[in-house]
Amino acid sequence: MRPHKTMNQKKIAYLGLFAAVAIIFGYVESLIPFFAGIPGIKLGLANLAVLFILETYSWKEAALVSSVRIFVIGFLFGNLFSILYSLAGAALSLTVMTLMKKKSGFSILGISVAGGVSHNVGQLIVAAVIVENTSLLYYAPALLISGVVTGLLIGTLTREVLKRMRF
Repeated sequence: MRPHKTMNQKKIAYLGLFAAVAIIFGYVESLIPFFAGIPGIKLGLANLAVLFILETYSWKEAALVSSVRIFVIGFLFGNLFSILYSLAGAALSLTVMTLMKKKSGFSILGISVAGGVSHNVGQLIVAAVIVENTSLLYYAPALLISGVVTGLLIGTLTREVLKRMRF
């Protein structure tokens, strides 16, 4: 029974570590002045930790790390609306990435791109519901393109981290 307990402790330690990394990445990203003229576009560096956990463990652990990151960053640097937008984007993104991961044939890059795009779609839907105006959908093409670009970046970084880390 001892090895199982040790393995569980190791898993908890890694999840804590990656939650901390996601929080730090989220904070660092908030310091980078990145303005593309479209509200909501950012690199999404914190999602590297979430994608790594999804690839290494399961959607449950990825959801936990993602939720911890969103609430900590939201309470420290954001507000209720930023938490809401982030939760919506993360929930849709994680759902899409989990479904794609279950199907064979999708690379980590494809999964990450789908996650980036669906994250932006989730946030756009919530924003349209909150302001009760569909004119926000005008931002959709730019957000979809940024989701592809950032998804490729995060997927590439995650692939490189996975190559170098051994569990």
